[in-house]
Amino acid sequence: MANTKSSKKRIDINKRNRLQNKYYKTSVRTLIKLFFKNLEIYNISKNLDDKKRVHEILSLIYCMMDKGIKKNIFHKNMVARKKSKLACYLKKA
Repeated sequence: MANTKSSKKRIDINKRNRLQNKYYKTSVRTLIKLFFKNLEIYNISKNLDDKKRVHEILSLIYCMMDKGIKKNIFHKNMVARKKSKLACYLKKA
């Protein structure tokens, strides 16, 4: 347990940061799952509305990842690699 005032404050700050990191990481993971689910639907139907939905989800993923980079949650190279992979999947569809 923390003894000094500054160490108690650091514990609170670490807790806040951990929750923020967890929010970004889980949101991105969930959006990626949603992306693949909608991509599968688009592959079957070849409907323009489905394609638009996939593009919207992809832009949300990009947005969350870029915000995560800015807040030092994700490494920039990891995000670049994931973005490239997702764009590749969309291009193949």
